[in-house]
Amino acid sequence: MTYVKRIGVLAFFVLASCSGYKYSTHNFPKAVDTTSKPIELQEKKQFSVLGVQASNQFASARLNGFERENDSTIRALIRPENSPINPSPWYAFKLWADTEITRYIHLDYGDHFHRYAPKISTDGEQWQLLDTAMVQVHADKSATLKLQLSSDTLWVAAQEIHDSKRVGAWAAQMAQHKGVSAHTAGTSKMGRELPYLDIGFGDTKKKPTLIIISRQHPPEVTGYLAMQAFVETLIDQGGKNGFLKSHRVLVYPILNPDGVDLGHFRHNTGGVDMNRDWAHYHQDEIKQLTQHMVSTVNEAKSKVVMGLDFHSTYKDVYYTFDETVKTTKPGLTKAWLAGIQKGLALDSINDSPSGIGLPVSKGWFYNQFKAESVTYEIGDDTPRDFIKEKGRVSAEVLMELLMSGL
Repeated sequence: MTYVKRIGVLAFFVLASCSGYKYSTHNFPKAVDTTSKPIELQEKKQFSVLGVQASNQFASARLNGFERENDSTIRALIRPENSPINPSPWYAFKLWADTEITRYIHLDYGDHFHRYAPKISTDGEQWQLLDTAMVQVHADKSATLKLQLSSDTLWVAAQEIHDSKRVGAWAAQMAQHKGVSAHTAGTSKMGRELPYLDIGFGDTKKKPTLIIISRQHPPEVTGYLAMQAFVETLIDQGGKNGFLKSHRVLVYPILNPDGVDLGHFRHNTGGVDMNRDWAHYHQDEIKQLTQHMVSTVNEAKSKVVMGLDFHSTYKDVYYTFDETVKTTKPGLTKAWLAGIQKGLALDSINDSPSGIGLPVSKGWFYNQFKAESVTYEIGDDTPRDFIKEKGRVSAEVLMELLMSGL
């Protein structure tokens, strides 16, 4: 990653010697085994079937096989990196043909089911939904796409592609703004960098800190898009309203770059759900990132006011804490959600509170910092314009509340 200043993870002795938060492992009521499990890598290749060429030779691709089903239909095999696994069957591949033809592409997920409405692109950058009339979902939960193909490349994917290179380019773009710098917090198991943004004006000492993370799960692109809009609003408006003078923001936009680039359903190359590894840090990425967060905050003698983890699921929802969890900012999340509801003119807001249970990031932000924390989920099919608006309004409301002292 040549576009950022490389900063290694601070030595562990710094974590122990700094006054402030003590970095440690944590016990959660619902333990999960996150020691590494074997994964199966897809074979990267170009396929040729019924006059159609297909390729998975690009970052974030997922196509495990391509075979003739009948005279007009080709079966695309989509398989996970390992099992058991959350049913999030990601797919992404390129298609082209020697002549203009119509072909049916049968998405065969094995034991899994069709979840993501297919998107198409002619350049891998600009995407649109495939017309629903061209998609048939079968009783066995597989799906068949009717596609018009030619010598021009057609990209087909479960969601828009935002691989680690694209995420890095976005981070570099953000770092062109005043008060924003891009760095590296560590490396993944396969050596991909874990970028972060440090946002704020002036001295970082004792500034209340907001920590934002994203892309623990590779297919969860809508959550990443919301995170982008949220952070871009902080950068754009926070320099004008004084927020970035009084607060510091740390943004870790892609926690699982290996899984993203390998086109995984959910796991990293350790074969586990990274959002279950926030207890004992068996995975390289989580260990480095948690150390980096704690050491960075301790170095500045600061306090973490909130941790936000952006995800995607079937519908928009906020996973929050219930009244049994006593944070250092009681009332902040409730006021924030009320402000979002008002700002978006919503009849209601989907708040799902709970106590500390699974070893997920939300619980870790509380255990480590006693901070408010929210898992900010965006629906798979939430309109992209609304995602941006929601990210913007969410940032505006949170800045106002934090500057008010709540």
